[in-house]
Amino acid sequence: MFTTIKVAAISMKPVKWEKAANADRMEDFFRKAASEKVHVALAPEGVLEGYVTNEIIAKPVLAARMLDVAEKLDGPYIKRFQELARGLKTCLCFGFAEQKRDGVYNCAIFIDLKGNICGTHHKAQLAEGYHDSWEFNRIGKQLRAFETPFGKAGFLICNERWNPKIARTLVMDGAQALYIPSFGSRSKSQNENVLARARENGVPTVEANVGVNMIISKGEVVAYKWGCDQLTVGEIDIPELASSKNARKMEREYLKEQSVNMKLNYKKTMAHLKK
Repeated sequence: MFTTIKVAAISMKPVKWEKAANADRMEDFFRKAASEKVHVALAPEGVLEGYVTNEIIAKPVLAARMLDVAEKLDGPYIKRFQELARGLKTCLCFGFAEQKRDGVYNCAIFIDLKGNICGTHHKAQLAEGYHDSWEFNRIGKQLRAFETPFGKAGFLICNERWNPKIARTLVMDGAQALYIPSFGSRSKSQNENVLARARENGVPTVEANVGVNMIISKGEVVAYKWGCDQLTVGEIDIPELASSKNARKMEREYLKEQSVNMKLNYKKTMAHLKK
């Protein structure tokens, strides 16, 4: 009761504030991923503008520049990658600073192979803390799974991977796979926590971090690569949603296989007793 798809994680290290150059490099990586015949390709957190939040916190005068690099959901760069996804026939996911009426949000986006936006997520757990005056770094207020061509999925952005409740909420909302765009720790403990989120929830998990990629399926790491600007490819098995219909289907498959196995075991047992 699984659907197997091929995915790619990209550990691209963006350049701070260089939106156009980062977009060009990300497109190159997505094209390389598509050449590997992947269904979904994931790039890191804040990869479009270079994740400049900490620079602004350290030097508040830079906050005005955020409006120059933040992108609206119907902005030209989002449209560019919608067209690219449609041309490559590949789902594309990445992080960027989203400009909304009340400020800028750390956002992750899932664009399907037809160029449609399946879902977005605003980071809801910030390592740097939060203040209401931070228009350049608003905090997300909801956790939602969303429909994709390969079942429902959910995003965890960077620091959110440390919180079991966030991942669990998404899976309880129907997520059958978790995608983690990140720009943070590359420690052993971060790897352990990403693996824990996958195992706790029984869903495949793909992380694209600046400096490390990890792809997990059925609770095991199926692909891992250390270092910036790396492309990592692997297969994940997406489980069917829990339902009475799917349970009965699996039950029938099990009983059919078990009937055959029991007959074979019976023959082996009888043959052994005759010796």
